[in-house]
Order: sequence, then structure tokens, then C-alpha cells
Amino acid sequence: MTRTTHLTADDAPILSVKPVTLASPARGTNLILRLSAPSTGTGLPVILFSHGYGESLSGYGPLTDFWASQGFVVIQPTYLDSRSLGLADDDPRRPGIWRQRVADATTILDHLDDVLAAIPGLPERVDTGRIAAAGHSFGGQTTGILLGLRVIDPQTGAVDDLRDPRVKAGVLMATAGRGADLSPFAAEHFPFMNPVFEHMETPALVVLGDQDDSPLTTRGPEWSADPYTDSPGEKHLLTLGGGEHSLGGIPGYDVKETTDEDPERVILLRTVATAFLRHALGIDNTAWADFTDTLGGGGTAAARLESKK
Repeated sequence: MTRTTHLTADDAPILSVKPVTLASPARGTNLILRLSAPSTGTGLPVILFSHGYGESLSGYGPLTDFWASQGFVVIQPTYLDSRSLGLADDDPRRPGIWRQRVADATTILDHLDDVLAAIPGLPERVDTGRIAAAGHSFGGQTTGILLGLRVIDPQTGAVDDLRDPRVKAGVLMATAGRGADLSPFAAEHFPFMNPVFEHMETPALVVLGDQDDSPLTTRGPEWSADPYTDSPGEKHLLTLGGGEHSLGGIPGYDVKETTDEDPERVILLRTVATAFLRHALGIDNTAWADFTDTLGGGGTAAARLESKK
């Protein structure tokens, strides 16, 4: 049962506030988010988490609650594509929704002190020089853009640099690969899933499930490795054995879209990701070095870790 991926007695108590609201007149509706943090500690790093297409600030507890319990401040915005907002299919904002996601993320970082103030005393406990981004599925593309990934705009053909230098590391989970390998369905409905990775230089951990046979591509699970193979700089690829698109159940506790429910897979993913973030943000390298030893090379039946610089 996925309930085993809830917090345990070994995890630190966390505080969580939702909704936190940022006024966003140009967006058409205010930006709302969830803020979670450990109840104690100082020098806390930040993770800006981007949900998958249609999800919201209320999801991904198996990841975000855990990260907060491990000493991270986690910010979860609800993007315009969320089912909770009910945006009409013919809404003129839909074609540019990928770009609006990045604008929302930038807005959050521009107003980070205001966001953190939603939990009294938290701003003084945060190290705003240590900011990471993470995302699942479509949220992985959003995260990648903050790291330097560029999208070929289907409306204009422009390939704009929308990276945010405040983001020092990223985790991209079960996300899109090259646009040339989109399925006909995806090319028609999601033409903005057309990334190029040659400028994505920021350190990143890319995660895929080796059974993630997405209907968005003609290539199968290896499509989600493109952010690793095609980008420069420090990159790591975590391949989860038996993992499908939900990677064991990261979208939420007992959610219906999880087709590969496996609490141990979720625990492994979030633990490896935590170790990577601590390494990439210059906090601690011990656990990450252990994982590169145990999962590197041939890895195990559960996971394999590849790295390049």
C-alpha cells in the first residue's frame, strides 16, 4: 500500500501552509501555492516543485512531504493547466501554457521573501543562495527550462533562453525528450513539448522508469533519457527498474493514475534525489558518493545510476 511512503517517526516534523497567494494580474488568475518546511533548523535550501500536466499544489506528497522532513523548504505552485482551475480547452492562454509555467516560477523566485513569510520566522531560517528545482512529467520540462533547456515555440519558432541563474540544480522525472520523437497525438495536442538540451548546463538528476511506455513518443522509455544524453555539464541518470510513468507512486498517496504502485521504488527515488540535491547544492556529499558506488555501473535490479560531466 502506498501509505508506507508517508512520513515516519524518523522524519522531522514539518509545517505546511496552503494556499499562499501571489497577485498575478497579467496571468488572469492569482498564483496559488503550497509552502512546506521543517519545523526547526536554519540554513534551509529551497526546492521549487513543478507538478505534472493537470495536477496541482495538493499532489506529490510522497516526495514533497519527505523533502520538507529532510530539511528543505518546498514550494508547490498550481499552474494554469491544473484540472483544479478548469481552464477551457479553447482558452487563449492554453497554447502558451508552457511559457506561463516558467513565468510563474520566476514570479515565485522574485517574491521569495513574501512567500516564505507565510510561515512566521521562516525567512530567517532559509538560505536563498541554495535554490533547486524539481518536476515530474510536464513539470520536468518546466524545471529543465529553468536550468537552460530551450523550447522551440510552436507558434513563433523562437528558441528563447528562459533559464533562471538562481536555480543551482534540478531533478527531472519522467519528462519529455526530443520533439522529433513525439507521437502524432502529442505533436497535435502538445506541440510545445519540443525541447532542445544543448544549453542545459546546470547540474541535474534525470529519472526515468524503464517501463514508462508513454503515448507521447514513438521511442519508448529511453525517450526520457534525452535530457541526460543531450545536455552538457554535470548530469546523472537514474533508471528505475519496473518503473512506469508514476515511478512507483510519486503523484500522491493512493491516486488512480499510479499504475506501478511500489512504495520501495518511491523511497529509493526520493532518497537518491535528496542525496543528489545535497551534493549539487554543496551541503553534503556523503550519501551521494555512497549511491554512485552502489548504483553505478551495472546497478541493481531496482535501479542503475549513470553519470557524466
